[in-house]
Amino acid sequence: MDSFEELGVTPELVEALAAEGIERPTPLQESAIPVIRHGNNLLLAAGPGSGLLVSWALALLEQLDQEQDSSQVLVLTATPEAADRLGEALARLAAALGVTVAALGSPWSLPGRAHLLLGTPLDVLAAVAAGEVALGQLRAVVIEQAQEIESLTGLDDVERVFEYLPGEAQRVVTALPVSDGVSDLVDRHVKRAPILPAADRDSAPKRGSVRFRITPEPREVAALSLAAELLPEHARHLLYFCRSEDRAADLGDYLTLHGYMAGAPGDTSVPVWLGVDALAARAEAKGLEGVVVVSCDVPPDPDTLDRRHGFTPEGVVIVLPRELAHLKHTGRRTGYETVPFPPPADGAPSPVVQLRAELEAALVNEDTAPYLTVLEPLFEKHDPAEVAAAAVALLRRRVPATPVTAPTGPRPSEPASGDAPSWAKLFLSVGERAGLRAGDVLGAITGEAQVDGRAVGKIEIHESHTLVEVHDTVARKVIKALNGTTIRGRAVRADFDRPRRGAPTGRKPRGGR
Repeated sequence: MDSFEELGVTPELVEALAAEGIERPTPLQESAIPVIRHGNNLLLAAGPGSGLLVSWALALLEQLDQEQDSSQVLVLTATPEAADRLGEALARLAAALGVTVAALGSPWSLPGRAHLLLGTPLDVLAAVAAGEVALGQLRAVVIEQAQEIESLTGLDDVERVFEYLPGEAQRVVTALPVSDGVSDLVDRHVKRAPILPAADRDSAPKRGSVRFRITPEPREVAALSLAAELLPEHARHLLYFCRSEDRAADLGDYLTLHGYMAGAPGDTSVPVWLGVDALAARAEAKGLEGVVVVSCDVPPDPDTLDRRHGFTPEGVVIVLPRELAHLKHTGRRTGYETVPFPPPADGAPSPVVQLRAELEAALVNEDTAPYLTVLEPLFEKHDPAEVAAAAVALLRRRVPATPVTAPTGPRPSEPASGDAPSWAKLFLSVGERAGLRAGDVLGAITGEAQVDGRAVGKIEIHESHTLVEVHDTVARKVIKALNGTTIRGRAVRADFDRPRRGAPTGRKPRGGR
């Protein structure tokens, strides 16, 4: 499909999309917009980079009633920063229709009167309890990247939000990957929801590899860095792909400003080529040697990835942290191995090499997407490499370097047998009054005590204190590590929970895993 007009999108939104450099719908958008427009529930098994935001936002924005002075669409996010970022993107589209957007957890005007409201489940519940937000008139709810909400705070609070929703409210869930917990949530609360995109075949033929570089915005800075690295090294031409002609022109101006002359694909007089249509660019570059393809915008689907990167053995994708899960998923669906660029350096066995090996293993085996979401605000102020170095410095300060060896027994935070773990309940002397969130507690335990997150159970945040369950095998370790530290600027006293007989229970807890 060549245009959003063919999807029946209103002219005002088509113009607003064009102003953002979005001119042609992605395959996900082609499939999802008609489903949502008809009021159906939907599970979008996709992540940022696939055109996800536009996939659910357009049809919901079109339904908003300017005259209704309360929230009509609610979007639940994993962090306040994600709510703010998505809110800004949605507000630019909503302005074309004369409707309003607001996000909880950051400065937005009159969130209780916004037509489209965003926030974390905890922030939404707090706003409802305070009478600042009413959900009784909602037409739709979106759970954005549900697997990140599950990883950071659990899905219990999402279910509590559902209790306030009208039964007929439309429900859209996005997740990548779709975890067992998310699947269970959808089965119980999002009835008759089709899944888009449809499941691919189990395996795709191996097509090679494509490298990626994680970068904060703006992407042009990373594009310039790649030009400086690759052209002097061995590349004769860099072919940059962008999602629109306007973005390609802006990138060309930026590179030319720094001395890298840009032109059309096949122009041998300049080192940088700019392309939008992959098939046309391939035809122009056919037979020329030393061409390295760079996707300045992450390919939204397998066809785009293959068309851009399938005709040359070398290629790099510039990817934002939140887009990495989508790129890896798309690579698997297409048959491309995705590898970081530059690859980790080899060397003789040493503490430095061991550290790199540990980090590389974590990149492969750990689910890092939730932590990328948490760290993304730092990437806007600091180079991601500096953030990574700071994290490693904290890690090395707390944990002595140890050789990388294969595990020979059960993990310290897991019971040795296959039986269910025994839980100990701990008391922390910081609570809701300090602005505490469940993610703060989880981060303190896993960071300060070096305990696996799977050893942390239910987190109950009360007004002046917090109760948290941990595996009894690590309880004393957690207490020792947390005592004397600070969370949300408050000194923490940690101990086993020993409630006094007859003591009041306090307010209903917020949060939890």
